Amino acid sequence: IMVNCNPETVSTDYDTSDRLYFEPVTFEDVMNIVRVEKPDGVIVQLGGQTPLKLALELMNAGVPIIGTNPVDIDRAENRKLFKEVLEKLGLRQPSNGTAVSYQDACEIAKDIGYPVVVRPSYVLGGRAMEIVYSQDRLEYYMKHAVKASPEHPVLIDDFLSDAIEIDVDAISDGKDVVIGGVMEHIEEAGIHSGDSACSLPAFSLTSNIIDKIKQQTCALARELKVIGLINIQFAVKDKTIFIIEVNPRASRTIPFVSKTIGIPLAKIAARVMAGKSLKELGFTKEIIFSHIAVKESVFPFNKFQDVDVLLGPEMKSTGEVMGIDTLFGRAFAKSQLATGVNLPLEGIAFISVKDSDKTKAISIGKGLEQLGYHLIATRGTADYLEKNGIKVKSINKVKEGSPHIVEAIEAKKVAIVINTVFGEQSIKDSFSLRRSSLNHNLPYCTTMAGASALMGALKAIKEDDLTITSIQEYGSYNKSVPVN
Repeated sequence: IMVNCNPETVSTDYDTSDRLYFEPVTFEDVMNIVRVEKPDGVIVQLGGQTPLKLALELMNAGVPIIGTNPVDIDRAENRKLFKEVLEKLGLRQPSNGTAVSYQDACEIAKDIGYPVVVRPSYVLGGRAMEIVYSQDRLEYYMKHAVKASPEHPVLIDDFLSDAIEIDVDAISDGKDVVIGGVMEHIEEAGIHSGDSACSLPAFSLTSNIIDKIKQQTCALARELKVIGLINIQFAVKDKTIFIIEVNPRASRTIPFVSKTIGIPLAKIAARVMAGKSLKELGFTKEIIFSHIAVKESVFPFNKFQDVDVLLGPEMKSTGEVMGIDTLFGRAFAKSQLATGVNLPLEGIAFISVKDSDKTKAISIGKGLEQLGYHLIATRGTADYLEKNGIKVKSINKVKEGSPHIVEAIEAKKVAIVINTVFGEQSIKDSFSLRRSSLNHNLPYCTTMAGASALMGALKAIKEDDLTITSIQEYGSYNKSVPVN
């Protein structure tokens, strides 16, 4: 029996379930269905965050929940209880607080230090989530963007700038835990996980850090007595591992991980929830494979002319694609081409980066120069690159007047755009640059990690033509786990 009010999903196809209730996933509607169907149990961990929030209420109403106990789900979802879990395990999370008023928010933000990430506690997909750089902006956010109250508090977290974000999907039967995949986000922490490109396996982390992340995943799954799936988001900053959040449910990355490792994780999780052990199912070890898969998000920016392409904590993507190969550069190139992005093999590359990114821009500039691209940059970035031996021409920002960078893009003189910004004013000033790049289908990077990945993709294409291989042909694609 399926309960889902989304007509766009496979789960609402007429031939997927024996019975489909096309109803809102609310407590009242679900209880009405339970009274009619009298099910043996209800699974809440395969439908995202909305059904997960109903678990405790359904259990208290006498509905049998299959899988992770709703009390343990609440320990992961409730901020105060989750903090106690982390303290018990000796794990770290970013400094944070919960505000029910503007005065609360100011005190918490002052203690943590700007910038901070603020978000309502009651939304999905990062809606109304924002990185706040000053008290003035915090005041606007608290008084105009959200309505804080004891029932609907606002969550405030330290923004871990330049941190690497990691997603881990795992499966547990309450005793054994098996890692599905450790994914490294290509964009830095602070970009919504649904918008960030990611690589499986991780491409830049040391084996020591990856091992620690796996250990922490297993410890959390056992402490929360997870039966089924769990997703954990980590951030790594200066070799320190922080827990961003734990979701005792299937995440949006489960299909990507399953296709990469060749194992149907959702099917195994369903069997585990129904009472099977991982040993009985023959799935007791993490799958080791030799290929690399890259997930890239698809955005609807060409349909919405006023939406900024700059990524942040609020989700903007509407789909995703996957590139797979034996080398990261080629896998990333395939993912970009799959989204419809043009990858020019020659021409002019424009670079304009915030001060904290200027050191990283040196390797990007040298790499693009070696690949045969000509460089132009705004004055500050151009001066810095020239001092470090990179040949680059200077061009005006839009606010500095003609001839400026947007005019060059409109005249089709630019092939690649790399632009990172910091602070509200810089974001506003560079909006026309991002929009013009999008209108001309130029590869556009708003993070240095994205720029580095793009450079690797361009290098891979220049050195060797991309080849197409079916996913079944990859040698370690695993079909050995029986799920009957």
